[in-house]
Amino acid sequence: MAYHNAVLLNETVEGLNIKPDGIYVDVTFGGGGHSRAILSQLGTEGRLYAFDQDKDALVNAIEDDRFLLINENFRYIKRFLRFYGVKEVDGILADFGVSSHQFDVPERGFSTRFDADLDMRMNQDNKLSAFEVINTYEEEQLRAVLFQYGELRQAPAMARAIVSARKDGDIKTSQHLKAVLKSFLKHKREHKVLAQIFQAIRIEVNQEIEALKEFLMQTKDILKQGGRLSVISYHSLEDRLVKRFMRNGLFEGEPERDVFGNFEVPFKRVGKLIVPTEEEIRSNNRARSAKLRIAEKL
Repeated sequence: MAYHNAVLLNETVEGLNIKPDGIYVDVTFGGGGHSRAILSQLGTEGRLYAFDQDKDALVNAIEDDRFLLINENFRYIKRFLRFYGVKEVDGILADFGVSSHQFDVPERGFSTRFDADLDMRMNQDNKLSAFEVINTYEEEQLRAVLFQYGELRQAPAMARAIVSARKDGDIKTSQHLKAVLKSFLKHKREHKVLAQIFQAIRIEVNQEIEALKEFLMQTKDILKQGGRLSVISYHSLEDRLVKRFMRNGLFEGEPERDVFGNFEVPFKRVGKLIVPTEEEIRSNNRARSAKLRIAEKL
């Protein structure tokens, strides 16, 4: 099964500062590229746990006694690590990109390139799909989704158009949705606007922002002192949250101060923001918006 090449592979794994006998977690297993690179640096006593909520990813599971793939959303990382007897780990890696496999399988409904049923579920057992979002959300809800997650200035008018079109029957496919929103898809910007619309719906369907926040907050408890967090994000909504969390341990506001007036924060940032080279972008176009941030638990 074709999955994407792991983005910023060397940089992300190097950011973990791997110890051969350490315990590591890859919370976005996908095609297993990052996991294989981590395993290659572990000794016989090292352990790697991986998470992926998409059943399609299970076919990529690695046959290795040091490895376990957990078919769950990473927002439940603490619960499932505890289930397997793990309280603390030496490093956590996350790559929040949608896999090329998910984009390239038309029936999953993630891509703007194909006509497919409105789905976009990363976990195919979830009840909420793109169909429900488009056909059951009130106009105000749709407006909020398109504006917050797609950063679309025309969100109010788009939401009105969707609600109006639903009066003639359900909007069932991506092609039908494109037709409903055709007046907003100016020729030069059509692909960009469509990508923003699909991104907004996908984030809502998969509760991506809530899952990201829940996951990050748990890393404060799971990582050992000196443990590393290596995170790749792809759009400004995610990157903003990751950046703030690594700086303050919070998503908004300022952290508390100690008795000396210094901010009490759980992490220190390691190095600067890392982005793909031109060479990597040429060989893997989907790497173009990737941003890697690394932090160490204090």
